[in-house]
Amino acid sequence: MSNWEKSSFVEHMRENCTREIAKIGESIIEFAEQHGSDISWGRGNEHGTMTFRCDCDDGNIPLFHMTSIGQLNLQINFMRSKEIPPMVIRDVVIKLESNFLRDYDEEGYPSDIFVAMDDLFHTQSQVDKFIKTMEGATYRLKQ
Repeated sequence: MSNWEKSSFVEHMRENCTREIAKIGESIIEFAEQHGSDISWGRGNEHGTMTFRCDCDDGNIPLFHMTSIGQLNLQINFMRSKEIPPMVIRDVVIKLESNFLRDYDEEGYPSDIFVAMDDLFHTQSQVDKFIKTMEGATYRLKQ
């Protein structure tokens, strides 16, 4: 049973993050509610975690995790370990690399880690592009 749900997660995020990061988190939650096949809330005591899952041939797979302390964990290497079409992963990686100006290749990003959202998002355009990237991946994985 989870300790967290949407309202407690958002409240904790508002208390522990800047107003801008909390608004970004709320945008991501709104996207997740509209497009995710499964959203789960964590059981942690110190902070909450939201996991966005998408339905594909391998079942529900996580595309990212977000914490109520303003961190994002992109599940790129997890997706690489599954039977996901390489063109879908390549598309996600290329879009994320161009959006965040970071390397997500297997050498530069050997494991999925939590990154502070204020290190990733500097403009509303980056938030919109991230959401569109996840929406595109979700759509392609459901095919």
